Order: sequence, then structure tokens, then C-alpha cells
Amino acid sequence: MRAHRPDTNSIRAALEPHGLFLRGFVNFAEGESAPELSDGRPAASVLLIGNVGSSLWPAFSRWREGLADHGGSDPLDAWSKETILKVAGPVGATAWFPSDPPWQPFQQWAMRAEGLKASPLGILIHPVYGLWHGYRGALGFAEPIADEPPPAAPHPCDACPDKPCLTNCPAGAVRPAAFDVSACRAHLRTPEGQGGCMRAGCLARAACPIGAAYCYDDAQVRFHMAALSL
Repeated sequence: MRAHRPDTNSIRAALEPHGLFLRGFVNFAEGESAPELSDGRPAASVLLIGNVGSSLWPAFSRWREGLADHGGSDPLDAWSKETILKVAGPVGATAWFPSDPPWQPFQQWAMRAEGLKASPLGILIHPVYGLWHGYRGALGFAEPIADEPPPAAPHPCDACPDKPCLTNCPAGAVRPAAFDVSACRAHLRTPEGQGGCMRAGCLARAACPIGAAYCYDDAQVRFHMAALSL
């Protein structure tokens, strides 16, 4: 199969109507462990695709409203796959998704591609978008990406003196050492949790001052909270 050199401009243009963005890339060094492309070759590069704030919500909502089953049991995943696969085909890319085996290291890729680090909530925090962003898929190529990588950015949590995420969690689940998933889920099952975080979204996440302008719309917040398996 002929190698396709990634044309990031055309990919960016194809994603824009859907509210999706190129979120960075990773070029794999020779001999480095890399995912396998659909033709069996090792990938030379991977482009990360995701949302910024509620950028995907209008396109996703229109797509969902047009379906009798509203997209099934995991509509955002189904929409992401349908949308990204349509972009992958014309550019000769192999598409990967966080929900599909073989599980690809999306967080590691994101940390390399955008220089991100984890917040106390476990979510990778972006210096501009804060905690309000996500990765919906990735495109792999047999050729490296020719673009310039972004400059390294400081970790926002290091410059945050008050750490409101640590004090605004009603379950005390957000801790400097690790996020206590069990404590969070136990709280969400209580009447206080149902009326608080389950209704309005994670209070600790909302307390973070970084990227507050990119906070998800109310409808998107409710959608993500309703999707939690408690």
C-alpha cells in the first residue's frame, strides 16, 4: 500500500464542521513501539482528534436527533467513530478510538503531543482549555507528520496556589496523591450527590479556574453525568 503523507490542513478542514480539532501529533522514532496500521505496518505518526469545550455538541446533537434510537447505548462514541472514519478513509489513515481494543495509549500520546499532565482529578489539564476538552479518536499514518510541534507549556496546577479542586469536592475524593474513584461514586449515589454533582456536573471540576470559559454547556454536562455507570 502506498504511504500517505499526512495533510493536516485537509484533515483540519474536514473535521471543522463537526466541531472536532487536531489536538497534536506524535512522530514515533525508529525502533520505538508503535501501533500497527490496518495494512500491518507500524505507524510512523499519529494525529489526535478531539473537542475543545462544547465544540462538538451542536453537530453531535443534530446527528442524534435524526436517529430513531438517538444513537444507541453510547451515542457519543458511535458519532465519533462515524465522523472520524469518514475523514480517515480519503487520507489513507488508520483510525483508533479510546473505547476499542487493542487499547491504544491515548493519555500517553496526549502528554507527548500537547505536553499535558494530569490534574488532581486524573483528567489531563490543558493550559488554555483547562479540564474542558477530550480526545475522540486518532489517525495513524505510515509517514511522519511534517508540522512543527507546539512549544512546551507549564503545568497549570503548579501555578495554582489555592487548588480549589481539592476543597470543592463534597466527597473528599480529589486528593493531591490520587483521585478516589470509589469515594466519588459512593457520593454520587446519595441524595446529596444526585442533587449536586449528578445534576450540575462535578463540582470540583467546575471549581478549577483554568479554562473556565470553555466549560461544557449544561446539556453536555448532564449528558456526561447521565452516562456514568454507578
